[in-house]
Amino acid sequence: MRILLSDGSGLTSRQCAALLSRAGHVVEALSPDPLCICAFTRHVRRVHRVPAFGDDPFGWLEAALAAYTTGDFDVLLPTQEQVAVLSRAADRLQGLGVATAVPPFAALAMVQDKVSAFATLDRLGLPQPPSAIITSAQEWAAWHDFPAYLKTPIGTATSGVRRLDGPGDLSDPGWPAEDGLLVQREVPGPLVMVQSVFAAGELVAFHTCLRTGQGARGGASHKRGVELPAVREHVRELGGALGWHGALSADVILGEQGPVFIDINPRLVEPMNALLSGVDLVSPLLHLARGRPPTPQPPGTPGVATHQLLLAVLGAAQHSERRSAVLGEFVAATLHRRGYAHSKEELTAGFDSRSALLLALALGATLARPASWRWFASGSVAAYALSPAGWRHILEHQPAGRDRATSLWPLAPAKVGEITPGVHE
Repeated sequence: MRILLSDGSGLTSRQCAALLSRAGHVVEALSPDPLCICAFTRHVRRVHRVPAFGDDPFGWLEAALAAYTTGDFDVLLPTQEQVAVLSRAADRLQGLGVATAVPPFAALAMVQDKVSAFATLDRLGLPQPPSAIITSAQEWAAWHDFPAYLKTPIGTATSGVRRLDGPGDLSDPGWPAEDGLLVQREVPGPLVMVQSVFAAGELVAFHTCLRTGQGARGGASHKRGVELPAVREHVRELGGALGWHGALSADVILGEQGPVFIDINPRLVEPMNALLSGVDLVSPLLHLARGRPPTPQPPGTPGVATHQLLLAVLGAAQHSERRSAVLGEFVAATLHRRGYAHSKEELTAGFDSRSALLLALALGATLARPASWRWFASGSVAAYALSPAGWRHILEHQPAGRDRATSLWPLAPAKVGEITPGVHE
């Protein structure tokens, strides 16, 4: 098949490209950046230039549809936050014959922003850290549970998230906060990346992996697959209640009292560890896009370790700001030591000269100037991250005729006034 990835700038897209290409598909991608990560791999035949998605999602959509139509593609696969506008325009895509897999828009709106996601999890009784929605200085003054994290409704790759050790760490955010801010007490424990695929509310694929190494901007440079039946049941309940269709991901902390959800992502996230563990997250999405029932995936084999050296090198530069740490990371990977022992590379498995070139550029740049990690990391996020203004634009958009996707879900996105501010255990 000919497959067009909605994004060419993120690690998820890069991993999808590799596994799809190895399966015999022709892969192309969309990106505003001609030097995006998908341009540095033999697995992507072409990168189509499109407007940046964040502030103008419908401008991006028009360019995406033009590329899809003229390129005679079989599937438009959402691999980043573009799923939000694709879901909103589901009726139009169907009318144009665009094959894709997206959730009903009203279901997506229940988890797209952090305030609505918190409210949705709370209504379902799913575990979260002690939390509150803050809309005023008075409500903020009533919060005394530190350390904590303050989160804006819309934010990607740690943007919009601040760690607070005490009330003095918060400068005036400009109260009142019209859309509300989410504050959550810090829960010590390892972070787990949760990945799933649903078909009309039925769970068909599921995988969890520990983040065993932290790369640039909080990304997972190292992972190890784990088996967490309780988290599986929580996700099954969430996707079933929403009537979810497509990919659904989450971040979970394994605290002393059990797992707690700290973030929901209505999209696919880095599927390679799952695939190497025996769980194919991408093939079910292709089946859904083409209107075919996907084959349920068996549970994965726990314990499979993987890494992304590119992310680890950038993370070493960010966290240490020392050339010796960057070089040490590369040497450890070359000699299969530390976290690289018995671990498989997610991005550069097999010979891929263009991918090796990107790694060499990142290594050389950070060895010369560690602060250059920002250029590599920030550019990718800026290409696909949805901005608050872009999300408002999507919410306010009125599709032509009745939006079939929205009509499948009877509830509207949570409003701040509908949530009782306070601590939710």
